[in-house]
Amino acid sequence: MDILKSQPFSFEVIQEKDSLINYYTGTGLPNRKTINFFFVIFKDKHITYLLGWNVERIPKNNQILMTLMKLRLNLDFIDLGVRFGCTRKTINNIVLTWIHVFHTVLFKGFMESVPSELKNRACLPSIFNNFVNCRIILDCTEIFTAIPGKMYMQKLTYSNYKHRYTLKGLVGIAPNGVLTFCSCLCPGSTSDKEIVKNSGVLNIFSSGDLILADEGFLINYLLPEGVSVNIHPFLASPQFTPNQVIRTLTIAQARIHIERAICRIKGYSILEFISQTLVPYASKIF
Repeated sequence: MDILKSQPFSFEVIQEKDSLINYYTGTGLPNRKTINFFFVIFKDKHITYLLGWNVERIPKNNQILMTLMKLRLNLDFIDLGVRFGCTRKTINNIVLTWIHVFHTVLFKGFMESVPSELKNRACLPSIFNNFVNCRIILDCTEIFTAIPGKMYMQKLTYSNYKHRYTLKGLVGIAPNGVLTFCSCLCPGSTSDKEIVKNSGVLNIFSSGDLILADEGFLINYLLPEGVSVNIHPFLASPQFTPNQVIRTLTIAQARIHIERAICRIKGYSILEFISQTLVPYASKIF
């Protein structure tokens, strides 16, 4: 294809309109002030490009912007190449490189620890008055992916719940809705219990901590001593007792915060469907 000699799109095009910044980059970067702080984090960061050759013609801010646009809108590499006036291969080199950089600096740098139960109490919503020692709310989410070429991987990634091929990850939030934990992605057939067991989340807990989860998280025997998990009661009789009804509603009202957090995560269109070429990078993207 013919490559445009000019650069029709750049951060300068959208920097004066917060609505455009939000549209192209996501809800986590709602305005110019926030994204400029984001740029500062990476200003002096040395970048080792994934494909082995440096990209010097495109300013670092625009490289970050095109990566955020890929994550937020899942624009094709060819589309981004036309917008920014460079080849598809250059876009590929930039986006995959910056996904690795984001993962290293933002995820590993800022999410290496989970806030304590005492810290959570400092900003505890009233709905958690019955769960004041809640350390984390856990849930799994599934992401559609391409059908793997190998038969054994097809079996592993097929989700009986979604009736499609998926990748599955564990997320955890503080009671105030802030995302505080995120696991690697596993094949879609993996049980919630197995993901919890292998995710490393169990290492964060201290005696007295409470976990809120749904009925799929039968993890009591995995928990460290003094840590408890609160899940919906199981229906062992024709109907719940009044106390069980109240408990179920209370847990559901508290757990809705993680459903909202997952909705915010899924607002990044790249997670609507992980193509075969992006599967090797799926966990870092997530």
